[in-house]
Amino acid sequence: ISPNKIFCIVSFFCIGYNIPINTIAFIGLSVLISNSGITELFMLKKALIEDYTQKLNIQNYSQQTVVSYLSALNKFIDYIKLNQIKKIDDKTIQDYLNFCKTKKYYSLSSMKQAYSAIKFLYQKVLLKEFPKSLRFSFRKEEKLPNVLSVEDVKSIFQHTINQKHKALLLTIYSAGLRISELLNLKIKDVDFNRLTITIRASKGRKDRVVMLSQKLAPILKQYINEYIPRQFLFENPKGGKYSATSIRSFFKRSLIKAKIPIPATVHTLRHSFATHLLEQGTDIRHIQELLGHKKLETTQIYTHITKASLHKLKSPLDKI
Repeated sequence: ISPNKIFCIVSFFCIGYNIPINTIAFIGLSVLISNSGITELFMLKKALIEDYTQKLNIQNYSQQTVVSYLSALNKFIDYIKLNQIKKIDDKTIQDYLNFCKTKKYYSLSSMKQAYSAIKFLYQKVLLKEFPKSLRFSFRKEEKLPNVLSVEDVKSIFQHTINQKHKALLLTIYSAGLRISELLNLKIKDVDFNRLTITIRASKGRKDRVVMLSQKLAPILKQYINEYIPRQFLFENPKGGKYSATSIRSFFKRSLIKAKIPIPATVHTLRHSFATHLLEQGTDIRHIQELLGHKKLETTQIYTHITKASLHKLKSPLDKI
């Protein structure tokens, strides 16, 4: 039996075991959907994932989203296989999401990712209506991001000795970039004459233009002259994009050397950029544009952590 042949008497879907191409066995997880009658789908896991991937690509999802959705889908398949589930219904998916939250301790973003990946499978791949009982929104967390002081940021840069590493961290902080945005930056995206940096196909597949710091410009020119990157602004020594893992690694070393007391990641530089701009009196809508936020409410979280807003308030105790 050809591994590409799909026996399909479907109303929902059945996900298969990861069987080698040269075997003649097909998957045996059958599924029942009450509103469509009893139907079964025997589909090779490879064929399902291939179809899933193609539809993500065709609908112009970013490569990062494709990777994230595929990872979430594979984890869902593994859960079904591990628990030997033979009938997938609304409760199965609810149990799985509960498992992710209570046993795997998924963050809010990971929960949304798992939910969206399964929803995409229903609606776009299997062309089935997503169960009404599972149409819900996630309650937002009210956590405030950690922010470094200007002095802490300065200390981190001072304790980053390597020229390339320092130029990289300065670029992230000076323009409020995400790691993925920095890694995708090409030399041609930096305009030294207009002092701008163009971020292309960022989150939400949107381009935006941010400022190029006057202090950063000569540092980047010196870095480029010495390291001679070919395509990307920051490249692996062997060519191609630089590694996000490497950035996190040397940033952690700089944190330790600088003796920064609060927990911080590379992304904390982005939070700090936004907060410091707000403390300088920059209009929050300008900050929204610089960060590439779709909604203003996402940017407004920084109003809760700025020193400037807190200093304007007086405790009732001060009047006693």
